[in-house]
Amino acid sequence: MILVTGATGLVGSHLLVQLLQENEEVKALFRSEKQIEKVKNVFYFYNQLALFDKIQWVKGDITDIPSLEIAFENVTHVYHCAALISFDPNDEDELRKINIEGTANVVNCCVDFGIKKLCHVSSIAALGSPKEHETTITEETEWNKEELHSDYAITKYGAEMEVWRGHQEGLEVVIVNPGVIFGFGFPNQGSDTIIQSVKKGQWFYTKGNISIVSVNDVVKSMTVLMNSSISGEKFIVVGENLSIEHFLIFVANTFGIKKPSIYANKTLTAIAWRMDWLLSLLTGNKRKFTKILAQSAHDTTVVSNQKIIEKIGFSFEKKEQYIIPE
Repeated sequence: MILVTGATGLVGSHLLVQLLQENEEVKALFRSEKQIEKVKNVFYFYNQLALFDKIQWVKGDITDIPSLEIAFENVTHVYHCAALISFDPNDEDELRKINIEGTANVVNCCVDFGIKKLCHVSSIAALGSPKEHETTITEETEWNKEELHSDYAITKYGAEMEVWRGHQEGLEVVIVNPGVIFGFGFPNQGSDTIIQSVKKGQWFYTKGNISIVSVNDVVKSMTVLMNSSISGEKFIVVGENLSIEHFLIFVANTFGIKKPSIYANKTLTAIAWRMDWLLSLLTGNKRKFTKILAQSAHDTTVVSNQKIIEKIGFSFEKKEQYIIPE
C-alpha cells in the first residue's frame, strides 16, 4: 500500500494517476473535500475516471500526528508531496510548520511504522549556491547559510535535513528537486500564474534564467527512483534552463498573444519590489514580488540535470510538449 501526502496538489494528483495506472493500491491524504474535485478533473483529463474510484481517501494533515498515524496503517511506501509554497515573508511561521515540522512528522511515522521507502518532493530552491567562479548548480553544490535565501527555500532545505535524519535512522529515501513545474489541472495557481500574467499582457521581462519541467516528468522520475535500489540520494528534475526573456516570448507565441517588450533591469526590479512591499503594507494583500524574487530574476545560473540522466537514463519532455493551449 502506498501513501501520498499532498495528494490534492499538482504533483500529488498527477502521481495518483501514474500509480493507479501501474495497478498500485493507493491511500491519498487530503484536508478539504473541495480539493478532491480538482484531482477528479486531472483523472478526467487523462480519461481515467474509472481509476479515480480506486483511491482510498484519508482525511488528515501532516501537522496533525494522530491523523497521520491513521493514514500510515498498512502502508509500505510513502510519497511526500505536501508542502506550502509561498514567497511572502509574512508566511514564515506557516512555512516552517508545514514544510519542516510536517516533514519531520512524516519521517517519524515512516520510521515508527517500518516504511520500506520514502520519496520526498523538495525543490531547486533547496539546492546550494554556486561559488563566484561557478555558473552551474548540481546536487553536490553546498548550501551557504550566509547567502540571502527566501523563507520557502530555507524551509525546503530544512525539510531535506529531516529526510536525511530519517535515512540515518535506517529509512530508505530518495529526494527529487524539481524546477518550476507545469501541468494540467490547477489554473491560476503556481506556475500557471506565469502563463496567465503573459495572457493578461505582461510588459516586462528580465534576462535571468528559469528552470522548468513537466509534471509528467516529475512523477515519472519519482516512481522510477522509488522502484529502483537507489537510496540516500537526491536528484535535480529539470527539463530545460531558459532565459526568462526566451520563456515569456515562447509562452506569448504559443498562445498567440503580445510578447513582453520592456527589459526590466536591476534598478527597475528594485523599484518594483519596494512598491510591492508598500502596497502590501497599505492593503494587507500578500506579497507578489519580494527582494529575493527580484534578485533571482537576474540570476543566470544553470541548474544541471545530468545526474538523473546519467544514473537512470532519464529523458525529459520539451516545453513544446506540455506548455500548450488546452
